[in-house]
Amino acid sequence: MDAFYASVELLRYPQLKGLPVVIGGGRRNVQAAVEKLRIEHEEAGQTWDEAAERAALRHIPLEAFATLQSYVGRGVITTATYAARQFGVGSAMGLMKAAKLCPQAILLPVDFDEYRKYSRLFKATILEIAPVMEDRGVDEVYIDFTDIPGGQREGGRVLARLIQKSILDVTGLTCSVGVAPNKLVAKMASEFNKPNGISIVMDDDMTGKIWPLACRKINGIGPKADEKLKSYGIHTMGELAAKDEQWLIDHFGQSTGSWMHHAAWGRDNRPVVTESEPVSISRETTFDRDLHAVRDKTELGAIFTRLCEQLAGDLQRKGYVGKTIGIKLRYADFRGATRDQTIDIATNDAKIIRHTAGLCLKRVPLTQRLRLLGVRVGNLSKAGGAGNSHVDSGAAASQSSLSL
Repeated sequence: MDAFYASVELLRYPQLKGLPVVIGGGRRNVQAAVEKLRIEHEEAGQTWDEAAERAALRHIPLEAFATLQSYVGRGVITTATYAARQFGVGSAMGLMKAAKLCPQAILLPVDFDEYRKYSRLFKATILEIAPVMEDRGVDEVYIDFTDIPGGQREGGRVLARLIQKSILDVTGLTCSVGVAPNKLVAKMASEFNKPNGISIVMDDDMTGKIWPLACRKINGIGPKADEKLKSYGIHTMGELAAKDEQWLIDHFGQSTGSWMHHAAWGRDNRPVVTESEPVSISRETTFDRDLHAVRDKTELGAIFTRLCEQLAGDLQRKGYVGKTIGIKLRYADFRGATRDQTIDIATNDAKIIRHTAGLCLKRVPLTQRLRLLGVRVGNLSKAGGAGNSHVDSGAAASQSSLSL
């Protein structure tokens, strides 16, 4: 999906189309404008309901929206409109840094409930056309066209256009489609012609379309591996493909070196997986200011409890229980720490998660200030399955006296 979170927000606020908009931290400061419109609506004898409020959002003046110019904090950008990206603003960038590049950009907070709603809509639309679909997160899927009638017409372009049109009709959103013989190359191709583009890459297109790309374009080569490749004079996929497989194995290890060799040549035998189980589910938050475990104990404790409750809600909603409960910390100096503990009976109960995560916290140094706190549940299984049990709140009541 094209700039998915930002595009969903533009459905709500069409007056922002064409403007630089970033989705990140902060609260909406348009409530006063909404309240004014509500009063005017009711004074005119009109009903104020969800439909009326959605309509009113479209008429909020631009000056009612927050801009990056006034932002102070340590939030990061989740996504940005293409108009904002022209200023060098992008995902995972700190909002303070983005404010220097594009101070006029409008800042909106994330609304995950709304994004999940549209995520379900676009995926359901695809499934009506192409039932072999692998869910890769809120805004991305892999689709196998192989056995779909007409799926091979124009190299897949006809079906890609149908999917784009169907998603636009149902959601009002655009997407970009990469068509290739395998998932690795299709992923790269989907980035070639954004937004609302279709890119087709076949085996004989490797030298012209893929090999000139930077090695970082391969999904799986991160910053550290890329720096190491550059230290050997390897910057592009073509240069990577020119290296002997054994040389790559010698320098990057058996598994990684062999995979790099195959990836550079566009080889990928992974099937489209229609069902997969999550390894773990987590919740984390970065604080607006560094917090100290002693001096800010009350505030940290409340945040910790809320994260555990949200995580328990995620598990219950998705139908999972887990036995391994862990925590993640990031200190003010950006060093990190993780700890986990495995319990006897799998659970999705907030009190048990809170209690066990609290025990994990006791095993890490808490003398420094913290900038991030996270909670994770792993070793998952389906709730109600053999060998696990959802322990209810009553059973956990004796464990509810907790400390940070």
